[in-house]
Amino acid sequence: MRILALTLARGGSKSVPRKNIRPILDVPLIAYTIAEARLSKFITRYIVSTDDEEIRQVAIKYGAEAPFLRPPEFSTDTASSVSAMKHAVQWVEEEEGVKYDYVIELMCTNPMKTVEDIDAVIEKLIATKADSVIAVHKLEDHHPIRIKKIVDDKIVDFCLPEVPEMRRQDLKPDAYIRSGSIYGLTRDHLMVDGRRFGSENSRPYILVPEKAVNVDTEIDFLIAEKLMSQAPRTYIKPVK
Repeated sequence: MRILALTLARGGSKSVPRKNIRPILDVPLIAYTIAEARLSKFITRYIVSTDDEEIRQVAIKYGAEAPFLRPPEFSTDTASSVSAMKHAVQWVEEEEGVKYDYVIELMCTNPMKTVEDIDAVIEKLIATKADSVIAVHKLEDHHPIRIKKIVDDKIVDFCLPEVPEMRRQDLKPDAYIRSGSIYGLTRDHLMVDGRRFGSENSRPYILVPEKAVNVDTEIDFLIAEKLMSQAPRTYIKPVK
């Protein structure tokens, strides 16, 4: 099995500028993902795709390959993750002259995932012959039954009627959301179908709540730093 792992790290983040290399406990955010990917027993090759030279140098410093700068057309606010992933896969396959079997996207905005999560996604992807295996986590207070919209200044159920005074513990069925963490998929699901998830043969990998952090705001950084401080990963150090 040839398994290519990718991390997309665009330089133009608007929500938190330069967040991919912003430190958490003195370690750049992207370095947490790089360190765990390097421990995988399945990944054949791992690269960081970025359009930013500073991010590229930080990735290399912590042990990742960053063999190219991503072209501008795949690095805008409107460019899709699929287009950037397809560019990276095509670049690597043309360089090596051989195709991969699976593509794993490791999003650097979740520093809580570990190599155990990464390898579990890959194992399930192979064992189930799924198109994709996606990291998800369970919704609690944000269950769809509790989601509302406002129409003419009135509160209206967004999609499902809410039973008055229903306890959170009684919300059924359980609801899950993509965690912004790990996407495992077959090469052809990406390169031919042009998808990361959503087919009838897409399977879940359920992250425990304390690992379901997606750093996209200043508050997310505070949460991630608090969680990391409880079990700092002292093994994450520059390799170059």
